[in-house]
Amino acid sequence: METRNLRKERVGVVKSNKMNKSVTVSIERKEKHTMYGKFMKKTSTFVAHDESNDCNIGDTVRIMETRPLSKTKNWRVVEILERAK
Repeated sequence: METRNLRKERVGVVKSNKMNKSVTVSIERKEKHTMYGKFMKKTSTFVAHDESNDCNIGDTVRIMETRPLSKTKNWRVVEILERAK
């Protein structure tokens, strides 16, 4: 039996759902400045596959790495953790 490699998982907020079966997920983290030591907010955006077109803007979702599905899309939505209010 083959063993699968561990896949990265991230939790982020949906910023755009205008594409068909795709969402843009923004992930925020804090990084310490190398010289000054101040913590700064850094954001990364990922395009994720949403098969059921179920996500809305502001939802908190868990995404998982997957094979490349298009030029920019190699993540998929695993679950919606919290709906936008």
